[in-house]
Amino acid sequence: MSKPTIAGIQQVGVGIPNVNEAFKWYAKHFGMDIPIFEEAAEANLMLPYTGGKSHMRHAILAINLKGGGGFEIWQYTSRKPEPCSFELQLGDLGFYCAKMKTSDVKGSYEFLKSKNVNLISEIVKDPNGNDTFYLRDPWSNLFQVVKSDSWFGKGLQLTGGPSGMMIGVSDIEKSKKFYSDILGYDTVIYDKQGTFDDLKTFPSGTHKVHRVLLKHSKPRIGAFSKLLGASEIELVKTLERTPKKIFENRLWGDQGFIHLCFDISDQKTMKILCAEKSHPFTIDGGENFDMGEAAGHFSYIEDPDGALIEFVQTKKIPIMKKLGWYLDLRKRDASKPLPDWMLKALKFNRVKE
Repeated sequence: MSKPTIAGIQQVGVGIPNVNEAFKWYAKHFGMDIPIFEEAAEANLMLPYTGGKSHMRHAILAINLKGGGGFEIWQYTSRKPEPCSFELQLGDLGFYCAKMKTSDVKGSYEFLKSKNVNLISEIVKDPNGNDTFYLRDPWSNLFQVVKSDSWFGKGLQLTGGPSGMMIGVSDIEKSKKFYSDILGYDTVIYDKQGTFDDLKTFPSGTHKVHRVLLKHSKPRIGAFSKLLGASEIELVKTLERTPKKIFENRLWGDQGFIHLCFDISDQKTMKILCAEKSHPFTIDGGENFDMGEAAGHFSYIEDPDGALIEFVQTKKIPIMKKLGWYLDLRKRDASKPLPDWMLKALKFNRVKE
């Protein structure tokens, strides 16, 4: 069976109590200043994860033209989005820390420090000896800033978009197989156990853990592959405590990282692959899902610990909203990258501070 094309991490879903405040913060501090869509509507297709009820929501998909994934900034408007009831600990199960890429780790650190961002570490070394640092946004979401050489266009900050995720898992081998077999993260960059200096400022960060960093050996292909770029997944298993599920007793869309979304070319093929790998679709949104200014076909599966992976087959996006220029991707070869000039025209949709 042929495998579906994965163009890269399309976006990280972030549950937020105020979508407009969050968009402004992420634009100012991370350069996520180009909205692909914004829509306030009823979310009626995620019922297995929203308590069996439809809820109203307001969402903005924001990107950074330098490259990397986007943020789907997501706010319940029919209920108050709940924060986690406990302090997240290193190794808790689910999406723990988003990785933001930068062209200059030191420059990004100094810039964010000048903006009084909550930096929870100084510049430290990761297990491979690379410079990195960690911070929290105003809603306590964790981010790691990592050096990258995978870039696309010009942005207003040194950082690009998200290029990966640190994920708490209960079984390293099961999770390695899942992220390799389905999502193509088939290369182990490091596999280490112990205590780590770069994690010591996290809650339970002095505990022994098992860390595995995965990357994909094959370059991503597809319409948005150049923009989305290379990415990585880091699996963390705590060895000294029983971890909790980050979204236990809460709804999808509540505060925190709600999903990790991949841009793909063929939902039908992906559905077959996921079923064969014993991770069947839990939601299939159908072929004609419309987000107002964008449209596509979305679906969800769960990783071995229940963290939600979204797949989106993009059908339509706005290139220049003011001129009414919308790109219909159904008329293109799904494996062929879009021309650089076309995606770089998205700069005309940039929201200035």
